[in-house]
Amino acid sequence: MIIVMRLDSTEADIELVVDRLDERGYGHHLSRGEERTIIGAIGAPDDEKEVVAGQFSVLPGVERVVPILKSYKLISREYNPRPSSVMVGNARVGGGHLAVIAGPCSVESAEQVLQTARAVRDAGAAALRGGAYKPRSSPYSFQGLGSEGLEYLVAAREQTGLPIVTEVMNVRQLEGVAEAADCIQIGARNMQNYDLLTEAGGCGKPVMLKRGFSSTVEEWLKASEYIAAAGTLDIILCERGIRTFETATRFTLDLGGMAAARRETFLPIVADPSHAVGISSLVPQMALAAVAAGADGLLIEVHPRPDQALSDGPQSLTPAAFAELMGQVRTVAEAVGRQA
Repeated sequence: MIIVMRLDSTEADIELVVDRLDERGYGHHLSRGEERTIIGAIGAPDDEKEVVAGQFSVLPGVERVVPILKSYKLISREYNPRPSSVMVGNARVGGGHLAVIAGPCSVESAEQVLQTARAVRDAGAAALRGGAYKPRSSPYSFQGLGSEGLEYLVAAREQTGLPIVTEVMNVRQLEGVAEAADCIQIGARNMQNYDLLTEAGGCGKPVMLKRGFSSTVEEWLKASEYIAAAGTLDIILCERGIRTFETATRFTLDLGGMAAARRETFLPIVADPSHAVGISSLVPQMALAAVAAGADGLLIEVHPRPDQALSDGPQSLTPAAFAELMGQVRTVAEAVGRQA
């Protein structure tokens, strides 16, 4: 249920609505726009919504009450019809800004991270990605450097100015990752880890939620609602490819699903063509296709020596290839009315 306040509503009017919601045991989320305030009410049973809507519609300062039938309420276009943007450090994602977030799949050494950070910054990247903690299919594969990797990312940020996007795998890691990162990434394998989603939503940092590789668009949006309900709308969705019958690529980049999600939510959406195709020579084509399809940003894996990478080397671009791609991205972004 969405409560839209009038243009001339006062702070007292808003506080009264919030107090009434608290009295009923409903959660709420306050969104203050440039012109008016919107209050999202969480937890009203379906059989009470009509009565509650009528009661709240007569409170001072209330313009209208809009029941929302979708299960993802706070992140829906009904709650906010305008596309939003999220600040990751000093980088804006969404709102007409195309943000390219680039870096190695995993943090391997201080030298590797810093070398990559400098290269992607010089090519025009808005933020640095890199995994300090790595979920791997095999328990014998490289799992990342953990807290040591976070230290290397922080040092790279200090020397390049690039904000950090890095993954958290479980609630135990969250405090340390949130302290170091400018944006917390929740990977595909954890998309429905609801405890982690809830804790991440309350940690005070923007959250990037990757779509599970066997998840529908609706399940993806419902998962993001957990983050929103926990306290933040600074959420970035990431389409990273889904599992299909096709074996020519690692996954199938679902640009149709991405477009469908954009129709349902105001949250910015980025695409990760590196994980989707798994083949470095195909990454530029899919990256450009994602920009043309309306993505608000890209996640691109870049490694100074892909042949020596400890994880996902075959899908990583060299710094030179990334710089070439950035030139192409700017051309496509301009053609579709976005600023890269």
